[in-house]
Amino acid sequence: MLISIASAALVSAVASVTTNGAAASMTTAMGLPEYGALAVLALVMLLCAKLMLSASTRWNNIIKCSLDMSIIPLLISFAAIVIYKIITII
Repeated sequence: MLISIASAALVSAVASVTTNGAAASMTTAMGLPEYGALAVLALVMLLCAKLMLSASTRWNNIIKCSLDMSIIPLLISFAAIVIYKIITII
């Protein structure tokens, strides 16, 4: 009798832990990484650098190409972040 009570308590505890674990994994946000704010900050800094350097005497096609190679992927990431946030709100 004592063994059956202990085993019932064990099964109940395991089921409780499993249910709580499933609930935690279902509420975890899937999709974009957590570092979206860092990507947006980098994009703003690169756009500011491009704006300031384009007005200087050191501006050339190599600098323009280098900055564009960094800015374009960040723009795509920014668009994906905005779309993802809009979809999660709706």
